[in-house]
Amino acid sequence: MNTTNPGRPGPDEYLAYYGQYIDRVPDGDMIALLDCQLDSTCALLAPLSPEQANFRPKPEDWNIIEVMGHIADGERVFAYRALRIARGDSTPLASFDQDLFVANANFSSRSLTDLLDEFAAVRRATMAFFRTLDEDGWLRQGIAADNPISVRALAHIIAGHELHHVADFRQRYRL
Repeated sequence: MNTTNPGRPGPDEYLAYYGQYIDRVPDGDMIALLDCQLDSTCALLAPLSPEQANFRPKPEDWNIIEVMGHIADGERVFAYRALRIARGDSTPLASFDQDLFVANANFSSRSLTDLLDEFAAVRRATMAFFRTLDEDGWLRQGIAADNPISVRALAHIIAGHELHHVADFRQRYRL
């Protein structure tokens, strides 16, 4: 392990549900991966027209703008959890309701460019934080949403959550 490659989290470091995200993440330098994702996701979505950005595969589905808001919000929550745990705060951390967040964020009133700028700011802050971690910080564990979780698992969840949605953009949103 080094300070940018914390190694893969073990199954005892996260709720099994998050395996769907963690399993998508390749081994290697976590900061480099997060940086590459920022560039590739913005390059994929920036050229979209407003019609494409507002496309919904089904009427009840989120559009791309809402999904990008969701990704940014999710990353904020996961990075906040990582910060608290890495700093040794043992206070159990609450869960969050992604549907409630999206319903109350009014993302669809904003442009895709605005949401991509917000995502970039959140991602840069996440990377800046993860760059500060030493081995102990990456391995530290806490409780979030009533389940044990490690800082390195949270980093993998952040990366894997984005990979999940980018794959969905390509498949369901026809990008």
